Amino acid sequence: MKEMEIPVIDFGEINGEERSKTMALLNQACEQWGFFQIENHGIDKKLMDKVKQLVNAHYEENLKESFYQSEIARSLEKDDTSDKDWETTFFVWHRPTSNIEAIPNISEDLCKTMNEYIAQLINLAEKLSELMCENLGLEKDDIKDAFSGSKGPSVGTKVAKYPKCSQPERVRGLREHTDAGGIILLFQDDQVPGLEFFKDGKWVAIPPSKNNTIFVNTGDQLEVLSNGRYKSTLHRVLTDKNGSRLSIATFYNPAGDALISPAPKLLYPSSFRFQDYLKLYATTKFNDKGPRFESMKQMANGNNGFHT
Repeated sequence: MKEMEIPVIDFGEINGEERSKTMALLNQACEQWGFFQIENHGIDKKLMDKVKQLVNAHYEENLKESFYQSEIARSLEKDDTSDKDWETTFFVWHRPTSNIEAIPNISEDLCKTMNEYIAQLINLAEKLSELMCENLGLEKDDIKDAFSGSKGPSVGTKVAKYPKCSQPERVRGLREHTDAGGIILLFQDDQVPGLEFFKDGKWVAIPPSKNNTIFVNTGDQLEVLSNGRYKSTLHRVLTDKNGSRLSIATFYNPAGDALISPAPKLLYPSSFRFQDYLKLYATTKFNDKGPRFESMKQMANGNNGFHT
């Protein structure tokens, strides 16, 4: 395991005397790492604490028992875990339309609290996209506009728990992959580790997030849009024998009908619909992203066959 000092961006300095230094650090984090932490992000920390408490309660009351009776839990006993992830999740759509009230057994309090949190988080995502545009030499709304499609950017949250695992060496919490979309903002556990990113040929352990920092990573579409300057990075989740890890990952993504192209020049696949990329991603998530990009190039050039 390689020990590294993960970049920390202090949003409190964005409009202060250290602005130039902070912007340079953000650009370096996007170009050389593909992931970083944000301090002083402006999101209400009491609200974040409440989100964490309510999600953990929802897991204990509605998901924990059924998980340990599930196929993935039974597969650990049968030594059949190679293509499975040791996680229990639900996905909430926020924009363009919300499905939160349709989540089974979700409480009114969790709905309300999550909606308040996401409203603040979207503001952070949009601010971050503007700062990235500035560093890339683009107009401030270029990423937002590129992601917008007919109804604005798509925003959704994967709420996950990675339950205690008696044999953590046997199964991943989540197998290695890059994220399909744009900007991912992670509110993660403050006690239980497990998240790892791949950098310079080694897996880097991401420590639990103290003081409600937000962890950010960039996805495949930002790599395309930035013409390869901001690369998506492989990551995975390990299981833990002693604790259940919380992960609330919000995706600021292109709309399904958004047409994605590199901003300055056409080195990456261009003019493809994000929903078409997602169809391919669904069957190749745990494979290298290079063949996906090549498939989208061929599709854009008139060859509608996917190649994996």
